[in-house]
Amino acid sequence: MGNFDWTEILVLAVLAVIIFGPEKLPELARKTARVLNYLRNIANDAQGKLREELGPEFADLELTNPRAMVTKHLLDPVQAELEPVKSELAPLKSDLAPVAAELAAASMTPSPGYQPDPAPEPVAAGPLAWDTEAT
Repeated sequence: MGNFDWTEILVLAVLAVIIFGPEKLPELARKTARVLNYLRNIANDAQGKLREELGPEFADLELTNPRAMVTKHLLDPVQAELEPVKSELAPLKSDLAPVAAELAAASMTPSPGYQPDPAPEPVAAGPLAWDTEAT
């Protein structure tokens, strides 16, 4: 959640007293606490149902950070399988580095006979003007 400083909390409390008044503030705080508790129970119930449906292999599933969950359960096993392939391809990658640099340099320079297309002529303005190339 957010990082609140004590001065921000004090300002919010003063604003709440001014807006809602000291009579309604305790009831509003109770209702807010009930809503937050209800939402927390819904989230915990959803997590429990998800763990139950996924089965025992996902018993250590952490649902707080989606990026960490995807990395841990989906990407890490694949990375472990790819490590031997990467180590086998490392010498080949170093052999192909000069060729890649050559290709990059060649793609940046235009060929000798290259002529860019001329800019299109502007369309005349008026009620019956149309672009002849658009059809």
